[in-house]
Amino acid sequence: QLQLVESGGGLVQPGGSLRLSCAASGFTLDYYAIGWFRQAPGKEREGISCISKRSGGTNYADSVKGRFTISRDNAKNTVYLQMNSLKPEDTAVYYCAADIPLFSECSLYQSAYNYWGQGTQVTVSS
Repeated sequence: QLQLVESGGGLVQPGGSLRLSCAASGFTLDYYAIGWFRQAPGKEREGISCISKRSGGTNYADSVKGRFTISRDNAKNTVYLQMNSLKPEDTAVYYCAADIPLFSECSLYQSAYNYWGQGTQVTVSS
């Protein structure tokens, strides 16, 4: 059974940091591309970052470049999203997603992923 579980969300002040974790079970993570997505109230789900299988090439949406960093620890079967310099507009439910990639470069499109976690809430507010 393929499962992804996000953790690490919470309430932070603007300018603060959080590290989200995406723990995988039921499959070997290093063979999968992993994407991070977020959905704010009233908005469509947005792809913000992804990491390719094994070698770990990365991709970022313009909205988070320079502030967020994605990484993976294959030994722990976990992918992380380090979020720095958080802004109120970063407030959203954050999801991780996985799928076997067809291409070497990972995708920020929701349709590229079949396996999804349940999400973790990130709220940035003073």
